[in-house]
Amino acid sequence: QVQLVESGGGSVQAGGSLRLSCAASGGTHSTYWMGWFRQVPGKEREGVAAITPRVGATRYADSVRGRFTISRDNAKNILDLQMNSLTPEDTAMYYCAAMANGGDWFARALSPGDYDYWGQGTQVTVSS
Repeated sequence: QVQLVESGGGSVQAGGSLRLSCAASGGTHSTYWMGWFRQVPGKEREGVAAITPRVGATRYADSVRGRFTISRDNAKNILDLQMNSLTPEDTAMYYCAAMANGGDWFARALSPGDYDYWGQGTQVTVSS
């Protein structure tokens, strides 16, 4: 079973950047399909970006494509999310997650219900 710990959240002004990291332990990080999700109070958790374990294929939500970049370092068991051109609408709790079985990945990549393990989250606040 893999444990996930996010870091890098904080407060930033609109137009700024943040880089989130997720450290994985207790499992073989390189075999998991990984994703970043976010949630604001009163709303459902939504997929932001996802990445496959070996090839590193990616998928992004339309709202962040071109601004956010997901990456992973399998040797260090790290998943990153570089967030640029942030807007107040990006304010949320951000979570990293791991999926053990990546079958039909492209269709499932941004679906929270298809992920098996979750971190505790890191808050991102963007002010106007």
